[in-house]
Amino acid sequence: MAVVTTHPIQYYSPVFRLLSERGRIDVCVFFTWEREASRHDRDFGRSFEWDIPLLDGYEHVFVSNGGSLRKDFLGVRNRGLEDIVEGWAPDAVLFYGWNHLSHLRAMRHFHGRIPVLFWGDSNLVDPMPSWKKALRRLFLRWVYSHVDAAFSVGTNSRAYFEAMGMAEDSIRFAPHAIDNGRFAAASEKAAPEASRLRESMGIGRDETVFLFAGKFIEKKDPLLLLEAFLGLGTEHAHLVFIGDGVLKGRLLEMSRGQAGIHVLPFQNQSGMPLAYALCDVFCLPSRGPGETWGLAVNEAMACGRAVLVSDRVGCAVDLVADCENGYVFRNGDKDDLIGKMRLLLDVGSARRMGLKSRERVQPWNFTSVAEAFESTLAGVSGGFDA
Repeated sequence: MAVVTTHPIQYYSPVFRLLSERGRIDVCVFFTWEREASRHDRDFGRSFEWDIPLLDGYEHVFVSNGGSLRKDFLGVRNRGLEDIVEGWAPDAVLFYGWNHLSHLRAMRHFHGRIPVLFWGDSNLVDPMPSWKKALRRLFLRWVYSHVDAAFSVGTNSRAYFEAMGMAEDSIRFAPHAIDNGRFAAASEKAAPEASRLRESMGIGRDETVFLFAGKFIEKKDPLLLLEAFLGLGTEHAHLVFIGDGVLKGRLLEMSRGQAGIHVLPFQNQSGMPLAYALCDVFCLPSRGPGETWGLAVNEAMACGRAVLVSDRVGCAVDLVADCENGYVFRNGDKDDLIGKMRLLLDVGSARRMGLKSRERVQPWNFTSVAEAFESTLAGVSGGFDA
């Protein structure tokens, strides 16, 4: 199976590695966005490399993109991509995303020659004017007419593929996942350090810590979370922000002189288990558009933390059960968010919910993804029969 994707991503590379280790299918990943370009993240506003290995353990090729740093539709336009992939003689090609010129062109090229597989996490959660929705659906039905089988990451993803004209039996479940075991073990190991850090920040053992960790951008709506925390009116809770982005200045300005609010620096992947160990409740208040899943929620749950997310977060319907492992609030509704935060102020209750989170996220794992890819590829010899 050839895989076409833009660049190494910390959530996808482990799946490619696992497929190679299992040895049931041969895999080669063709990256269409060059190595240097993939080190920059516009939303974080910095260049960096993830501090976990992303290229070890599986065959891969960086296809020249002419040195372009752009990752929009016209920015990823690799000459000869189809020939390079064909040179590997795959039985099927799996595309991660269609919205790059090279990807769409290659999907059309391989359609009818060898099975075209597609992985995507798009959904219909974000509102859209009816005229725009109709035009978009018409175009996307054409795009997905070139796909033989699609892998959905959850409930909203499956509904999206069905709305785009794909037959039910051509949609396979491949859950959005993280390394549950690694995060759980690392978070437990970090617990003593997290206790010392809480103490140094003036956080008592019986005080609830809410955490936002990620990009400080409008889509994630960290300012709403800050306003809601200020509206709680309690001295027995803390709010911690970890990350970077264009809204950092606003966060610092709004939190200046406010008790219980802490803005900490960006953390790479190896530092995230400590961040989750620091908190009792992980918050993702996104308003979108485009919060298609929210894998940080998986991470926090694997670390045994309660979660509080907006209804615009793609994973909410699958991973968050109200009163069980956290709550879902109406996006942009500060009062609803405050109300849900109040329900989590009892630290004992929040920590019990965290234990439920760890149980609930276990089926969402890399092995399930690998098995979905393997079982689908098993049916493609001599044509797409699966």
